[in-house]
Amino acid sequence: MTFPLSQGSDSELAVLALAGRQDAYRELLARYREKIFRFVAASVGDSQEAVDLTQETFVAAFAALGKYDHDRPFLFWLKRIALNKCRDWSRRRKARAFFVRAEPLELAFEVADDAISADVQAESRAELKRVSAAISRLPSRLREALVLRTIDGLSQSEAAAVLGVSEKAVETRLHRARARLKANLESK
Repeated sequence: MTFPLSQGSDSELAVLALAGRQDAYRELLARYREKIFRFVAASVGDSQEAVDLTQETFVAAFAALGKYDHDRPFLFWLKRIALNKCRDWSRRRKARAFFVRAEPLELAFEVADDAISADVQAESRAELKRVSAAISRLPSRLREALVLRTIDGLSQSEAAAVLGVSEKAVETRLHRARARLKANLESK
C-alpha cells in the first residue's frame, strides 16, 4: 500500500501492523491513545493507574491484532479490551484492599495520604473530586454505562456494542446510574 499511513483506515493499518510495519502500530497508537486514556481514567478514577492500564490495553490489543474483526470499528474493539483491563484492575484492587485492612492498626499510620488537602484545592476541583469519587463508588455495570455514554460520548448503540449488551440494557443502566449518582451526591 502506497498511501500515507495517516490516511489509511484502521483495517488497513491493522493489516500492515500484522505484516510487521512498526509505523502502522505507531499510527494506531497515535489515533486512539488519548481516547482510550480518557475512557480508562474515567472508569477507574485514577489518572496514574489509567496510564498503566492504557499501556496494558494497547499491549494486549496489539498482541491480539489477528483477532480483530475488520467489519467492526477498531475503537470499539479497543474499548472492549480497555474495559476488561479496568475490570481486572478493579478486582485486583479489591483483593489488595482486603489484605491492607488485615494489617495491624498501628501500621495504618505509616501509609502516606496522597490526597491534596482541601484548603489547597479550588472549589471546582473539590467538586470534581467529589463527583469522580461518587462515580467510582457506583457498581461497575452502572459506572461503565455512565462513563461510555456521558463522559466518553458514545451513542447508546455504540455503548451497547462495547459492553456486549442490548441498547435497552444500556438505557436502563444509565438511568439507574444517574439516579444513584444523584442520590449519593445529595446525601453528602
